[in-house]
Order: sequence, then structure tokens, then C-alpha cells
Amino acid sequence: MVHCPECETTLAEADDIEFAEMNATTGLLAASKRFYTANCAACGATIGSGVAGAKAGGGGAV
Repeated sequence: MVHCPECETTLAEADDIEFAEMNATTGLLAASKRFYTANCAACGATIGSGVAGAKAGGGGAV
């Protein structure tokens, strides 16, 4: 079983985690990347993060 390291809430369902998109930045090829954090729905503690591919309308390669 997985638990939040801050509040010890059991993270068993998809609703137990909230995903938040962080500020997008323009990279080397003018492609905007999406940064995400995964937060505990009970206390809001960040329990993970990641980067997704290019964001729609981000400029793309020129």
C-alpha cells in the first residue's frame, strides 16, 4: 500500500492524487514543455513530478 509521506493518507484511488500543470518554458527548439506535479489530495504535499511533451501552441521547431 502507498501512503503520503506527509500525512500518511493511503493513496489507493485516482482521486487521492491531484495533478497540477506548472509554468511552461520554451526550450532549445522553441517547443514549450509541460511540467507536472503530483500532489496528495488530502494535504497538498507534492509527492512526484514530471515533464510531458510539447504543449499545444507552444511554438514548435522553427
